[in-house]
Amino acid sequence: MAKNSILVVDDSATVRKFVSVSLSMQGFNVVTASDGMDALEKMTSADIDLIITDLNMPNMDGFQLLKTLRENETYKELPVIILTSLTDNISKEKGSTLGANSFVNKPFSLEKIQYEVAKFLSWAE
Repeated sequence: MAKNSILVVDDSATVRKFVSVSLSMQGFNVVTASDGMDALEKMTSADIDLIITDLNMPNMDGFQLLKTLRENETYKELPVIILTSLTDNISKEKGSTLGANSFVNKPFSLEKIQYEVAKFLSWAE
């Protein structure tokens, strides 16, 4: 079985590394991006099965990334997990309206990330 690929998008290098290392240890192929623009660029050269994205980022935030993905026929059904410190209802409603599949609040546990990923992807190992 081919490894599932996950794109982790966050402007924090610490968060990117923490999430990507833990998912790699679970057997996933992980690609990282520092913002929405970087994510869209990486997606052209990688076959991504799921995206975990922050909302607050420079250049292109998570909302814009989500909107762009949902407007593209290729990525319309791609599972997107929002990983954010924005816990207000307005942000959650906006994310849901734009097509987010799930939300994880920062600070977060690796178990929570793994649980959310498991809802959309089978474990690679």
